[in-house]
Amino acid sequence: MKALLDDPLIAILRGVTPAEVLGFGEVLVDAGFRVIEVPLNSPAALQSIEALAKRFGKSVLVGAGTVLNAAQVDDAVAAGAGLLLSPNRNEAVIRRTVQAGAYSMPGVATCSEAFEALDAGAHALKLFPADVLGTATLKAWRAVLPPGTSMFCVGGVDVGNIGEFKRAGAAGIGLGSSLFRPETSLDDLAGRAQVLQRAWMLA
Repeated sequence: MKALLDDPLIAILRGVTPAEVLGFGEVLVDAGFRVIEVPLNSPAALQSIEALAKRFGKSVLVGAGTVLNAAQVDDAVAAGAGLLLSPNRNEAVIRRTVQAGAYSMPGVATCSEAFEALDAGAHALKLFPADVLGTATLKAWRAVLPPGTSMFCVGGVDVGNIGEFKRAGAAGIGLGSSLFRPETSLDDLAGRAQVLQRAWMLA
């Protein structure tokens, strides 16, 4: 779990295929990413998760995204995922993730959901969609949530606003379409990864 806390940027490969995932993974690792998420609504997502876990071992924290029920938790962990992310707060998913020894990051959109997720055992919170909630929400929640609560902003974060979220107190960022789309080339991914890494570091 320490890997996630040390690496604030999560690369989200929504729509990636098992045939392509290792090539994209290599590019991301070369660019400095150490947390890579494959959403479960991607083609044969469990195969991609397994491929990443076998290729990179403990050097990369492989995440499963869009986890909606406890059975998916079991499947993802068996495939090698060490981080489970959801777009919503589902206490059964959170508890099963913790029981499995994986890192739980549920999605929350209200302060009540945030507290409920923490009470269920979540290790970190995914503010989603971040571009709708905005930095004002992040600042307000920081004032009332337990000190040290890790809040990751996901949804609509790009090079233009990544620094704003960091300065508002985000522990990290999940980068989706601003980093990767299914049609993205390896060269394009490398360029975007470097730009986004630099924008976060300089903020």
